[in-house]
Amino acid sequence: MRPEDIAAMRGLPLFRDVAETPFADLVRAGFLQRFPPGVVLINESDPADFLHVVVEGLVEMFASGGGRDTTISIVRPVGVFILAAVLNDQVYLQSARTLEKSQVLMIPAESVRTALVADAAFTRAVITELARDYRSTIKEVKNQKLRSAAERLANWLLREDDAQGGTGRIALGFEKRTLSSLLGMTPENLSRAFAALKAYGVATEGQWVHITSRGTLQHFAKPNPLIDGPE
Repeated sequence: MRPEDIAAMRGLPLFRDVAETPFADLVRAGFLQRFPPGVVLINESDPADFLHVVVEGLVEMFASGGGRDTTISIVRPVGVFILAAVLNDQVYLQSARTLEKSQVLMIPAESVRTALVADAAFTRAVITELARDYRSTIKEVKNQKLRSAAERLANWLLREDDAQGGTGRIALGFEKRTLSSLLGMTPENLSRAFAALKAYGVATEGQWVHITSRGTLQHFAKPNPLIDGPE
């Protein structure tokens, strides 16, 4: 692993306070791989053999059933998946695939469980990470149940604009059908939601979205820190 990759891993809250020896063991056990877009990294129902750390690129977490797929979340650098399955030595409940060229660090599950026993700081960080994931899940349930499709899209655009520097020019980074699935709607509903948001200062141009009046969009979206606030 390159020094900058190790530094990025060390910068994650999950590994930030781990003692040098167990952290070195995790780094030594892990291996870094590059993947092209569209590669399935894990399949739901498979044993959790590795903890994955997204160093570069985008990874879509998704699930399938009844002939349908749904996007659960998008993992960006530097993010991890799937911690709960690794800790419990159980099967994955989600699948993962790359949305663009990605670099992923894979740490054997057994090494993660060994570090959990060996290092108290890592144990605390794991508990915090699981709590954060739980709270994020509750926020997403509230987002899905309490908002219309247009409201979900509006709030996602506001959060994404903040994440991309607040310029009002948002690069989607993945196909709109993935976005529609992420927001819990069909592609047709997503198109209607974008059309509804034109009146509130939203314009689309291919894979770009422009917010021409952030204040107007915020007034419509009514962001709620109990749903939209960071963890």
